[in-house]
Amino acid sequence: MRVFIGIDLGSTTTKAVVLDEDMNVLGRGITNSRANYDTACKVAKYEALLSARFTLLQRKLAEVAAAEGRLADFLASWERSFRLGQFLEQIDDLENTCLEKAKGARFAGREGAVAEAIRDVFASLRADAPALFAPNARRKSDFFRDLAGSRVMAVGESVAKTVGIPYDWLLNIYDKSIIEVENRPPSGDITEKLRRAFTRLMEMSPELADLAGQVSASVATVLGTDIEEASVVGTGYGRVTLPFPKEKIRSEILCHGLGAHMMYPNTRTVLDIGGQDTKAIQVDSNGIVENFQMNDRCAAGCGRYLGYIADEMNIGVHELGPLAMQATRTVRINSTCTVFAGAELRDRLALGEKREDIIAGLHRAIILRAMSIISRSGGVRDQFTFTGGVAKNEAAVKALRELITENYGDVVININPDSIYTGALGAAAFARRAVN
Repeated sequence: MRVFIGIDLGSTTTKAVVLDEDMNVLGRGITNSRANYDTACKVAKYEALLSARFTLLQRKLAEVAAAEGRLADFLASWERSFRLGQFLEQIDDLENTCLEKAKGARFAGREGAVAEAIRDVFASLRADAPALFAPNARRKSDFFRDLAGSRVMAVGESVAKTVGIPYDWLLNIYDKSIIEVENRPPSGDITEKLRRAFTRLMEMSPELADLAGQVSASVATVLGTDIEEASVVGTGYGRVTLPFPKEKIRSEILCHGLGAHMMYPNTRTVLDIGGQDTKAIQVDSNGIVENFQMNDRCAAGCGRYLGYIADEMNIGVHELGPLAMQATRTVRINSTCTVFAGAELRDRLALGEKREDIIAGLHRAIILRAMSIISRSGGVRDQFTFTGGVAKNEAAVKALRELITENYGDVVININPDSIYTGALGAAAFARRAVN
């Protein structure tokens, strides 16, 4: 079957979307944007094609009566088995890379102890891996670097102490190695890995063996289906680095406008807040861009601004929204400049303001800046669609709803759970148009 792929290479995350001939979304993939944009592109596409395989499996297995009522759990278990296998492959790669780095260094005659510590750390990581991918397991991140790093931090210090070497030696080797491993895209055939994951699942979950036997013919049919990449189009902050010909590159404005139209055909105004920029886009009834405005070169009002604030407060970016939602009042923030925001944050804390009230004020300041950009683009027209990574921040959404109601009245505001993929969706639509 033919598929069409769109890749949105953002400053923070890289997204990919796979469409079928009928413009239905088959799969989505996301990864953190690395220094090596080419790798980020490959990883996101790999994840989207994997997601597409699971979509095809779901469609096919839904036809099998035996799968009724158990299909969702079965596919979720299969995907967890796949992720576990993928994680263990990367753990092996990371251990081998660490051992190679250790060979080329000198550790005051303790080279053997360093190698022993590396093996002990990774033995612990392998032992803990199944728990990370168990049903209902809570992970702070799905990115390999975050998962591996947190486990190395958790066990590395005690291992180093046991073998009698400084913990810094292990950290130094890890820091050098993870960059190389992270910038190696997944290798191997997806369907073959899915078969291995299926076998592993049967070994780990014998209670699913009867169902597996009943759906095996359907599984073989789906895994035997060839997926032809008919066309790939790239967009996003890093689009100029993509290894595509010029005619396969589209601007973020065009892709976000068309992507929002595909999600919500009645959309007329689109606001996208990404890592590096904020875009206000006006589209017509066909999703064609009529007008747009972007922020200037300053990163204020973008995802980077929130990241800077999170660093200042020593918390994760994902914690900012929930923290702001606990506010009892909204502190007025005078500066949305990223450089000065840290200073104002510290000043407010010194004056006795509550953290959550300050964070709520920072979110409102970001949306106020976005409202200014919307106004310059032509204002808000019904319907309004909010996209980008910041659209998943509940405090930003709350501030946006309040300010739009204050300034434009009762307007339909669309926020799709998959809004972060809007640009990639538009790019995939352009990929289909290029062929058809």
